[in-house]
Amino acid sequence: MKRGVQAVTDVGTPLELMLADFAARYGGYTPEPVFSQLYDDPELGPMFAYFHDQLTRHFESINDRARSGRHYWADASRELIALIDDLHQALMALTASGVEVRFDDRYRLVVDRCQQWLSTSGGSPIPDNFTSIVVVRYEPVFVRADTTTRLATDRRLVKLKMEGEGSYAIVYSYTDPEYGTRFAIKRAKKGISDRDLVRFKKEFETMKRLSFPYILEVYQYNDTRNEYRMEYCQDTLRSFIKRRNSNLSFPSRKRIALQFLYAISYLHGQSLLHRDISLQNVLLKVYTSNAVLVKLSDFGLVKDPASKFTRTATEMRGTIRDPVLHDFRAYGVTNEIYAIGWVLSYIFTGREALPIADSAVARIVRTCTTHDLANRYQSVRDLIVDVEQLTD
Repeated sequence: MKRGVQAVTDVGTPLELMLADFAARYGGYTPEPVFSQLYDDPELGPMFAYFHDQLTRHFESINDRARSGRHYWADASRELIALIDDLHQALMALTASGVEVRFDDRYRLVVDRCQQWLSTSGGSPIPDNFTSIVVVRYEPVFVRADTTTRLATDRRLVKLKMEGEGSYAIVYSYTDPEYGTRFAIKRAKKGISDRDLVRFKKEFETMKRLSFPYILEVYQYNDTRNEYRMEYCQDTLRSFIKRRNSNLSFPSRKRIALQFLYAISYLHGQSLLHRDISLQNVLLKVYTSNAVLVKLSDFGLVKDPASKFTRTATEMRGTIRDPVLHDFRAYGVTNEIYAIGWVLSYIFTGREALPIADSAVARIVRTCTTHDLANRYQSVRDLIVDVEQLTD
């Protein structure tokens, strides 16, 4: 009996068995360093790095195939199906062992969608409505709950640096004393009208309910100081391109343009219109590796059909104004596309003027900005299709 008990004990816990099985099957595989560095958990880090690495490789390949052949190879399809099965088994084993793991929605939702069209034989036709996958390389997509902690309330004063000023708010930045991470604060100016203060709070509420990689994330509203925290971005689109215009490659410009368009497309999918698209309101989060992420910001003029507060007066606002729009109440998608055209022109040329030369980019910009509304792009999705096909 004692030997039987000892034998059972030697088998190990379900978690130990799962990790031993993983090590036996994938221990010889070395993920890219960028993924290994994201996970410092000695127990689960190697497994997280492996799945993150493999999923990213497949997602990048699918994006390439969507642009060229719209067909994902048979062997690769089977490999991805097996990878997803292994991932689900691992996550279930962790849950059964009492280990809570958060799988980032950006990848979790892509995995769910891929399962709907992947095939085990003959390859997998990529759906016609396929949207390019947002690849996450510099942030962990797996987070073990028992290795995280909540930020404690910190009463220490922090020094604010003024970053910019708008019509009714000032933006500051500061370094969080606990994490050493930089955040931004947007603070309403003293003495603004009650209506503008309501609009300021509404801007926060709108952004808080949005969740998309290319839209600026906001965190917490302080009613006492009429301010809210948000993620910090180092550059505006204008300043980023102005400093790098002579050296910025076409592929880099195209990636920035598509991230910008994906953000607007997501916004329109939420039945919202930005109404204040400009070179200042498109921010860029710049990483030490020189990778950049577009972050659409400044939602103070957003048009929300579900809101009773959306401005209905005829006063025209917004930095880039459509010359054919004479009543702000009539603002629609095609008016938004006019401003989008100006931003795209700047991204690809570095000049704050509409292009004159005949090129693929110029033709796209002209279709955005023509005074004939019927001949403009009627949706951002249509615009994305043409920008995705651009080559040097």
